[in-house]
Amino acid sequence: MAENKTVAKDFGFGEEETIMRDAVRRFLSEKLTTYTLSRLVADAPQPVYDEGNRAPWDSALWSEIVALGWTGLALAEDAGGADISMAGIAAIAEEAGRAALPSPLLPTLSASILLRRAGGEVAARMMTEIASGGATASLAVTNATGSWDPADAPLTAKEDGQGLQLTGSAHFVQDAFKVTTLIASARLGSELVLCIVPISAPGLRLEQDHIHDLTRDQATVHFDKVSVGPDSIISRNAMGLLTEVWPAFLILVAADLCGASEWLLQTTVEYAKERIQFDHPIGFFQAVKHPLVDAMVNIDRARSLLYHAAAEIDAGSPEAETAARMAKSAASDAAAFVSNRAVQLHGGIGFTWEHSIHIYFKRNLHNQALFGDGVYQRRLLANQLIGPITDYGA
Repeated sequence: MAENKTVAKDFGFGEEETIMRDAVRRFLSEKLTTYTLSRLVADAPQPVYDEGNRAPWDSALWSEIVALGWTGLALAEDAGGADISMAGIAAIAEEAGRAALPSPLLPTLSASILLRRAGGEVAARMMTEIASGGATASLAVTNATGSWDPADAPLTAKEDGQGLQLTGSAHFVQDAFKVTTLIASARLGSELVLCIVPISAPGLRLEQDHIHDLTRDQATVHFDKVSVGPDSIISRNAMGLLTEVWPAFLILVAADLCGASEWLLQTTVEYAKERIQFDHPIGFFQAVKHPLVDAMVNIDRARSLLYHAAAEIDAGSPEAETAARMAKSAASDAAAFVSNRAVQLHGGIGFTWEHSIHIYFKRNLHNQALFGDGVYQRRLLANQLIGPITDYGA
């Protein structure tokens, strides 16, 4: 990511980003149609995924994605990556949301952004593995309360003479059953350490969470004196590092929300043109037109904030966190509105398992909560911009 530059015109979304986005859209529209997605994740109706009933995904499709270089999008060229801008990465994440892609792409992109910012030999080796397709990764940085404050590390670390031992449980780990590696944060005295931990490490156990999103899995990862050697320690002073890259994590989720919401909107618009009621397509009636226009406005506002935030990151702006929280807030609220209206305006068919709306609805619900919903983001923004609310009593 670039540093201390003027924010780019048009959000830095140029010809290269446009070509990449269009190529990704074409690929996913051919390889992962709505019918294919439904057969993959909803063919055997289960209202939720839990232990013993994990979210399916197409590993062959993932191999093609790796071959196309998507896992290296956020990495520098000297690590085998594409060195694409944050605006370009956001566009790819938006297309993943539009297709409701079941894959470890978004967690791997998040991990890649963190590794690149961390630098050093350990991070460089891991980035090379990700770029080559030999590894995928997810973040294990959230504690049991769901706090996304880097200070609230989920694990504790202890020196063992040869490295560290990690103990505790990391919660809300995204697509943990799809990735090969975790990037874990742990408290070591007054320091925050960041480590690379293979999923197969002795003493590490995955417990699948009970979630409704049919396109991904989520786990609580238990660490029982998991040994981490010096060659797997990314940083021993990672507090500032995690704080710095958090806006990029918010942008990836906001982009996914925008993409899924756009699919819901377009699908509902098409249905409103075809469904006849009282001798007219239902889109003829204002009670249908107005919510669809409101949905379009909400998505466009969220998308504008999304790419503004991406441009702020590309420029190394100190306003990046504020912009990213605004984008996540707007995208979460837009997703809630559009998901609701999509089901409502589809009438009876919108409530059925056979229609694909529920797949996107549930993906949006998951992403709304991930890293904090709109209310959470606005509270943090208010604290940052005007100060915390003080209760003066009666």
